[in-house]
Amino acid sequence: MKKLGLYCHIPFCASTCDFCAFYQKKPKKSDVDDYINSMDIEFSHLPKDKKFNTIFWGGGTPSILSGKDLFKLGKSMLKNIDSGFEEWSVEMAPSTVKPEKINALLDLGVTRFSLGIQSFDSKLLNQLGRLHNPHQIYKAWDIIKSSGVNQTNIDMMFALPSQSLEQLESDLAIACSLESNHISTYCLTFEEDTALYIKLLNNKLKVDREKEREFFLFTWDYLLSKNYSQYEISNFSRNNTDRCQHNINTWKMYDWIGCGPSASSQYQNKRYKNPNSIREWVKKINNISKVDILEITNNDLLTDSLIFGLRMNDGIDLNHLFKCFPSNKELDKINSLFDSLIKEKYMIKELSNYRLTKEGRLRCDAIGLRLLDL
Repeated sequence: MKKLGLYCHIPFCASTCDFCAFYQKKPKKSDVDDYINSMDIEFSHLPKDKKFNTIFWGGGTPSILSGKDLFKLGKSMLKNIDSGFEEWSVEMAPSTVKPEKINALLDLGVTRFSLGIQSFDSKLLNQLGRLHNPHQIYKAWDIIKSSGVNQTNIDMMFALPSQSLEQLESDLAIACSLESNHISTYCLTFEEDTALYIKLLNNKLKVDREKEREFFLFTWDYLLSKNYSQYEISNFSRNNTDRCQHNINTWKMYDWIGCGPSASSQYQNKRYKNPNSIREWVKKINNISKVDILEITNNDLLTDSLIFGLRMNDGIDLNHLFKCFPSNKELDKINSLFDSLIKEKYMIKELSNYRLTKEGRLRCDAIGLRLLDL
């Protein structure tokens, strides 16, 4: 049976990081109140006959809300869904972590905290436009670990402007010393409409593919040496039970419903978004206004399952995917492409399972484009 996820977008941030392209705004009390009241309405429209297996609160900065507001938001959600979820993750920023917020979230049933660290180097944090400093990271981590929460994640970034391999090694060493059961490491990307992208256009920064390759390989090998198992290009866990189930379900093209301004959904053969404005979203909340509505076919789901599935180290079972998403896509063409990838040493085949080699994972985006061309 396909699983169902619930994503809640909390759009408030104290500032906009130079790399961030997500919808966000500085919190004002009136906006926060309108947001929580409108989320209560949107939650009431969630399907009552469906069980949500996973919940993810992202942003923005969810933890910028007060403990009282977090608890109110959580109670509003829980009264509209079945309580039998398997995982509930909440993203947090180091400068906003407080004991009362952690306690409120744990009382609600949160099982997993994800701390957006990015780097432990003050200069690199300043380059990214992050507001926190290393002292705040350690303080936040102490609060999270002492809470007894079941699962933790640390978000890191690499290939940052001017970052050296020595700085990366230092960041990874400190991250591992914190003993989180999950670490996510993302190569810096230059998203449109961000401060870093503007610097790139003005030749103040440049993309160095060789440096990115070196940093990818170093990160993968270093975390493996510290007993972290890579299960997706950017994600590592101590054990299989520490993997982020919400993300895995999304990569497998299971359905999810998004609540909050700019939140996207994939549900009942449609993909759609909420308006990218808290004002517009609040104004239309009673009419459940959606934008960018797209009908999705089994062809779409199969293609995306291949692209995202190959990002995972376990790879994909081609026969299983064709059963899950009966499609008129020609299996012969996919097999032909996969045969080419195997010859190029980018892929390994075991029965009907295909997975990328280390070199293939480095070229995952290019391989995804080749799949789209089919």
